[in-house]
Amino acid sequence: MLYHPGKAGVSMSLFPTYIENSNVAASAEKQQTAPREYEIDFETGQLTGGTVEGKEAVKVWIWLALQTPRYRYYIYTWDYGSDFEELIGQGYTEEYIATETQRMTEDCLLVNEHVQGIKEFSVNMEGSTLTISFVADTIYGEIEFKNQAVAAPV
Repeated sequence: MLYHPGKAGVSMSLFPTYIENSNVAASAEKQQTAPREYEIDFETGQLTGGTVEGKEAVKVWIWLALQTPRYRYYIYTWDYGSDFEELIGQGYTEEYIATETQRMTEDCLLVNEHVQGIKEFSVNMEGSTLTISFVADTIYGEIEFKNQAVAAPV
């Protein structure tokens, strides 16, 4: 430690503290903790009052991300949410809707570091409701979603 001659009680280090602090912050970022979310009843969309961790927390995150329109709520970053509303009422062909829905789903889910990819993707139009089925490949294992309604006219 060096002592600053003009200031009583102030000590200075030979090494910049911002470098030491950034190393501590970088090592803290590398440590991953298991994700934790509030538990949701997927049938009603209501909170159950419990919490879930690990694979179930990733499942809750996926469900919420698919149900949340991107750019609508200020609380979320622009990376969070889905763009499925853009497909409603546009008169697109079924092939285009299927292709775009898969791309939009991947864009929505792959921002999460725990989601590694999606597979077995299928799209179904039931009336004016768009439903998707897929298997999400996560670091905790596979999570299956069947007939998940993602877009419907309001």
